[in-house]
Amino acid sequence: MAASLLLVDDDPDLLKLLSMRLSAAGYRVTAVESAEAALTQLTLARPQLVVSDVRLPGRDGLSLFDEIHARDPALPVILLTAHGTIPDAVEATARGVFGYLTKPFDGKELLDKIAQALAVAAPESTTTDGDAAWREGIVSNSNRMAELLAEARLVARSDASVLITGDSGTGKELLAAAIHRASPRRAKPFVAVNCGAIPEALLESELFGHVKGSFTGAVANHTGLCVTANGGTLFLDEIGDMPPALQVKLLRVLQERSVRPVGATQPVPVDLRILSATHRDLDAAMAQGQFREDLYYRLNVVSLRLPTLAERREDIALLANHFMARLAQKYGKKLNGFAPDAMKALATASWPGNVRQLHNVVEQVCALATTPLIPLGLVQRALRVPSVEVLSFAVARERFEREYLVGLLKLTDGNVADAARLAERNRTEFYRLLQKHGLTAGQFRADPPVAG
Repeated sequence: MAASLLLVDDDPDLLKLLSMRLSAAGYRVTAVESAEAALTQLTLARPQLVVSDVRLPGRDGLSLFDEIHARDPALPVILLTAHGTIPDAVEATARGVFGYLTKPFDGKELLDKIAQALAVAAPESTTTDGDAAWREGIVSNSNRMAELLAEARLVARSDASVLITGDSGTGKELLAAAIHRASPRRAKPFVAVNCGAIPEALLESELFGHVKGSFTGAVANHTGLCVTANGGTLFLDEIGDMPPALQVKLLRVLQERSVRPVGATQPVPVDLRILSATHRDLDAAMAQGQFREDLYYRLNVVSLRLPTLAERREDIALLANHFMARLAQKYGKKLNGFAPDAMKALATASWPGNVRQLHNVVEQVCALATTPLIPLGLVQRALRVPSVEVLSFAVARERFEREYLVGLLKLTDGNVADAARLAERNRTEFYRLLQKHGLTAGQFRADPPVAG
């Protein structure tokens, strides 16, 4: 698929000319005339590159870059600058902007710079099954998840240790497996172990292995998971639950790149990448002496945080229908979908158990459904908790106004009447709000869902 670019310039003639040139070069171009419009567009869909003029009305290009960099450090930005703003552009380059071009610039120069930025930010697919194969199982239409996946794919190319944080049920192992599939180690094993699910007495043997006769019950040599993952990736889930004594031994493995099975006299060399995950606050655990600081910094070279389901609420309908399609086949049911009030109950529930809880709820209703359309009653029974109401527009803060409108339109697939009703505003007023933020219903109807 062609790379997507967001082009920002307040000169309509130049904007049109650049859009035509870049489209002719095979890129998918979205063009806007202000930083505010660019920020609105970024909440709708994540481009692979932003090209912006420095001089813009209101918020300038440097301010736009700062906000983009704060919310999505992996998204590259190229600045277009007149001679008078070169010092500002050079300063921005030092702060992290990918590069800048001085007007007037040659068209080939711009295309070369764009190609360089995309080569860094959007590497070629590392699988043979297409661009989405690496993140198989991760279903999302959320801009927040798109930003996270872009960072995950970027770090996958390195051998850096990654600490994945997030609440239980958010999909930490799915993300770890995706990083492995996008990495140069993808042809080697991906081995996952839950450090909190294995008794302390057995965890050392499971991780590092043991030799015959090393302890009561060791009737044969046992290859540990570290050796099993040799050449590939070892995923340590719930690393915060690892006993302190084993933390010391894991640190030694990371430092020496070798393991010593229980009862062995010689170490076994290993070449593996460590990915780890936890729902615990490791900073608090370190302060309480429950987690080693030196191990923490070995594991947390790069940190990725998975959002809760409530933070990616626009994904609920997509995930619910995805799960329903799979589970209907499992249970031999002919299901067409959820009744509108049933889907609203799903979309507005609190979801403390996140995606795992949503899958459980959908499995319950699929197993009990007797009609092609899943009714509200079944959903309420499976939720076991009252749904929370959608916030009225009156309580939304001004700084969240744009995100609030985007969330409503995503939730209703661009149906302005439904969105206005959820916001408790009449359609005329709602249209004025959309115009204020540069939003149109068509932007939401046109965007196809992204499913892994």
